[in-house]
Amino acid sequence: MKLLKGLKREKSGGAVSLSLLLGGMLCVGSGLAVSDASAQEQLEPTSGLLEFATPDFKLSVNKSTQTAIELSPVVEPGFNYTTGEWSELRKGDGYYQLGDVNFRVRQKGTVDWTSYSTAAQRGDVQALDNGGRGVLAAARLDGTLPKDVPLEVTRFWENVDGKLILRFELYNKLDNEIEIGALGIPMVFNNIFHKKHLDEVHAGNVFFDPYIGMDAGYLQAVRLSGKGPVLLVLPHGKTPFEAYRPLLDDPMPRGITFEGFHEWMVHSKAYADNEWRGVQQWNKPTSVVLAPGESCSVGVEFVLCDNVHTIEQTLIEQKRPVAVGFPGYVLPRDVDGQLFVNYKAGIQSFEVMPEGALAIKEDGVTPAGWKKIRVNGLKWGRARLLITYEDGTLQSVNYKVIKPEAEVVADNGHFLTHEQWFDDESDLFGRAPSVITYDYEDKRQITQNSRSWIAGLSDEGGAGSWLNAVMKQLVQPDPDEVAKMEDFVNRTLWGGIQYSEGEHKYGVRKSLFYYEPDSMPDGTYSNDVNYGTWAAWSKEASESVGRSYNYPHVAAAHWVMYRLGRNYKGLVTQRSWEWYLENAFQTSMAMVGQAPYYAQFGQMEGTVFLLVLEDLKREGWNDQAEKLTSAMRKRAGHWASLNYPFGSEMPWDSTGQEEVYMWSKYFDFDDKATVTLNAILAYMPTVPHWGYNGSARRYWDFLYAGKLSRVERQLHHYGSALNAIPVLHAYKESPDDIYMLRVGYGGLMGALSNITQDGFAPAAFHSFPSTLSIDGISGDYGTGFFGYAVNTASFLVKHSEFGWLGMGGNVTSKGEWITLNLTTAARSRVFVAPLGLEISLDAGKIKSVSYNYLSGQLQLVLDAKNDYTPNALLRILLNDTNGIDNYKPAEFLANERGVYVIPLKKKNKTIIIRKTTNEQE
Repeated sequence: MKLLKGLKREKSGGAVSLSLLLGGMLCVGSGLAVSDASAQEQLEPTSGLLEFATPDFKLSVNKSTQTAIELSPVVEPGFNYTTGEWSELRKGDGYYQLGDVNFRVRQKGTVDWTSYSTAAQRGDVQALDNGGRGVLAAARLDGTLPKDVPLEVTRFWENVDGKLILRFELYNKLDNEIEIGALGIPMVFNNIFHKKHLDEVHAGNVFFDPYIGMDAGYLQAVRLSGKGPVLLVLPHGKTPFEAYRPLLDDPMPRGITFEGFHEWMVHSKAYADNEWRGVQQWNKPTSVVLAPGESCSVGVEFVLCDNVHTIEQTLIEQKRPVAVGFPGYVLPRDVDGQLFVNYKAGIQSFEVMPEGALAIKEDGVTPAGWKKIRVNGLKWGRARLLITYEDGTLQSVNYKVIKPEAEVVADNGHFLTHEQWFDDESDLFGRAPSVITYDYEDKRQITQNSRSWIAGLSDEGGAGSWLNAVMKQLVQPDPDEVAKMEDFVNRTLWGGIQYSEGEHKYGVRKSLFYYEPDSMPDGTYSNDVNYGTWAAWSKEASESVGRSYNYPHVAAAHWVMYRLGRNYKGLVTQRSWEWYLENAFQTSMAMVGQAPYYAQFGQMEGTVFLLVLEDLKREGWNDQAEKLTSAMRKRAGHWASLNYPFGSEMPWDSTGQEEVYMWSKYFDFDDKATVTLNAILAYMPTVPHWGYNGSARRYWDFLYAGKLSRVERQLHHYGSALNAIPVLHAYKESPDDIYMLRVGYGGLMGALSNITQDGFAPAAFHSFPSTLSIDGISGDYGTGFFGYAVNTASFLVKHSEFGWLGMGGNVTSKGEWITLNLTTAARSRVFVAPLGLEISLDAGKIKSVSYNYLSGQLQLVLDAKNDYTPNALLRILLNDTNGIDNYKPAEFLANERGVYVIPLKKKNKTIIIRKTTNEQE
């Protein structure tokens, strides 16, 4: 924020004139006489509009309000970032526009804050009849503010050095000091999907994500298609991005087709003292005091970049601070993090809040001048690193410090199989034994809920907890927990959630819990629960098998039990591995056969069907494999015929993309896979903030699976880890694309970021600054853990600027050997990026992998054996580009399933993996 002291103000007749610091340019009437024709161009106005052009944008503002109607890139003039297409609907009081401003003030000696908004009671603004160099349009905003406003507010649309700028000047017109405790600039871009087809939405709408990073903060607006150009909103002058407040008073109803708008808050103390009291904010809330006759100036700049991959390079070109963290901003305590910072000024100081939460150490510079900082997490919980540069610029980086991954997952498994273990054999709905939804705030299991599925062990919101518990065993099998999961699968899932006989055999019910008081004993249902809604399903409705989205959960449970039975000794005892694999196959086919309507869409966790198919083929079950292949090819062919095949139960969704991408790649529909990947990258950003980095867009599932039920951007909802599946798959095919690795790994770690210290896993994190905490119930979390479980991996990467990097492990070097010591919970998969090589274990754990960058040789250290893991079962997958190079472990041969069986010892075992050629085999 720039304070303008002694700014000269004059009144001349009935018009307002303003002598600007920017210098002279005459503004006459509603048009501009431009002294420098190369700086900007005013277009011929259409009725009611003022139209301007800059080198990058066409800008149209309403003549009466001077708020934006159109903000279009010159390279694509038909596309509008703003809500201009809704201008007739949104022209009344309370509807926010790009160009509005909100603030709260109080005079010296008073306690209460008074709120003002240029949108609240819309009125005509007073156009200024002159302006300075670069001014496109300027107006005093008295006419759209209450008469008692103590500040004189002037808005400028400017073109300075080719940049389009929206700027506000606030002048204290009283004889008393005024404290501005809240100051926000509404970010109004077109995320309204009402009554639109998916093709229209992807072509004409945007998602926008914040980096709430103080002076380094910015906002990115990306078209849903993922195509460029990308709009960046940057701070102009001193306009820190301190907080991101939802504009809940905008009259347009929020819902599945409209997330709502937010504002870029420069100051937020007035909210922190009131509505947000007691909530730890992303940044320290501030205010500013204006003396009588003093002014301040805040604003934002609009800049374009080619695509999401070039955002950071564009920020560097715009001389903005850029921070890039590895492995990201969810930081396990046993991981050595690194932060690379690029800015023109040197670093003056670091500050960590809470004190002692992070260990920070400068570690030199890279060849291109990036400053290297070592970051280690010391205290569990949220942590903020504040970097002060020598020119006074502040940058905040928000981390989440967690326990080592193995401890997080172990705690989670214990919580699920103890606090959430439901074993009431007298339950009238047949839900025991199971892992049931849990209320962490009330410390109780949820056996009744107005949303039947929450208490009914189906749907994502009810199946989430048992799915979490089952998938945990894939990552970190525990004999006692596996025994409970077998009990659940054979006694509650099979024959309960899933029909075990009759015409619907293998079909999956919508819920075991239902509301039918006339057929149940008195006292079955609590009077404290509101059962008067559509979500309180009848018994008949609960028994429906028509919701395809319930089938992947069940298929995953069978598949995991197959994997445990096939690959470990004595872990699974109640059924053969063949039975579980058969049921996984039959469940996959039943989805297509018994729930055909919704099966036409991509399913969350749909990757499980591909995993089942791969195992059918490895086992030589050719008939089943052919049937499943045929069914899935038909679905993928349908998706290939659509421009954007991302429908679901909802008008727009961010969960079907996972399966659409995976099957499109499998069946060589590469164009559709690319379209899908681009769409994912549009709603899955990477920014220096743990809550938003890799956080896939979702904003309505608190309604269906949360305790605090509202439309709200969910941070690390299950979509983060699910969408990480295709993103990391794409990265492995293009291992030089570090952007995709950062996005995908951010989503992967997002699955663990919200787990509490004692192991409770919530539905998601609430992003509204009035809350900023996890949701109170477990809800649909398990779907995200599925994504983590099937995708967890460590990555050894050689970055062209930053050198050797590890994700999911710590890197050391000795001579030509680079070693990655794995830190993931599973320690079962590692990707060596310079080779395009993935090593994975179906059983056993990898302690470390060492790579000789001269010879290409690999050395693998495996953990010692235990009672149920006598052998490590190793697979090698190589993205072979020339068809010649191959890698094999010395001394071991692959069996009929393509697995290298490596007998383990009582101590760690070291094996060598050497490069061969196909000609040598």
